[in-house]
Amino acid sequence: MDINCDLGEGRADDDQLMPYVDSCNIACGGHAGDKDSMKKTLRLAKRFNVRAGAHPSFVDKPNFGRKSIRLPLSELKSQLIHQIAALNEIAKADGIKLKHVKAHGALYNEAAQSRSVAEILIEAVTFFDEDLCIFVPYGSLLADEVQKRNIPHWVEVFADRNYDDELRLVSRSRPDAIIFDPIAIKERVLRMRNKKLVRSISGNEMHIDFDTLCVHGDHPKALEILKALDTLNT
Repeated sequence: MDINCDLGEGRADDDQLMPYVDSCNIACGGHAGDKDSMKKTLRLAKRFNVRAGAHPSFVDKPNFGRKSIRLPLSELKSQLIHQIAALNEIAKADGIKLKHVKAHGALYNEAAQSRSVAEILIEAVTFFDEDLCIFVPYGSLLADEVQKRNIPHWVEVFADRNYDDELRLVSRSRPDAIIFDPIAIKERVLRMRNKKLVRSISGNEMHIDFDTLCVHGDHPKALEILKALDTLNT
């Protein structure tokens, strides 16, 4: 079971989280991150043999990339290419090859539901490197688009976030959007992995499948969650 984590976002515990993940999504200047943080996170990934990927977003550090921004799609594409290229330049200097791209925050949600944004994300990634794998939400428009185009991709689900009945992430504006109990998360992930089922926020059992499982690096109990999930891979 591949476990991925969003890192390089300014927290001080990335070095503690990295040993428990298989893939890391590195902030590359849009919502967080700069040259120093990118270099530090890439070197951590290399040290622990973790697959490194780019984590681009709307350019909006004040809102941590969690607010949708309306701008020309050509400008969005340019911003995404710039972010991926910035991380790749640092990675190449250390002999590291980027493996994937995962959009962050509002961009991730927009690409899941808007065909035009999904297409721009795909165009930006393939313009940069056609071999990069794109992380896509289960059952999303983005997942449909990459499948139709035979783009390398992994289907992603979330360990620490609740879903609604449309298998969309519950808005962070709601108090029940985030799951905090590491034991409850472990049991939830076990059901998703073994039975391909997840319980929505309204209590409905829904089919779900995945290639990679996300634990947010900024979750207050991220390390506890990762340690709990680590026992499922041993």
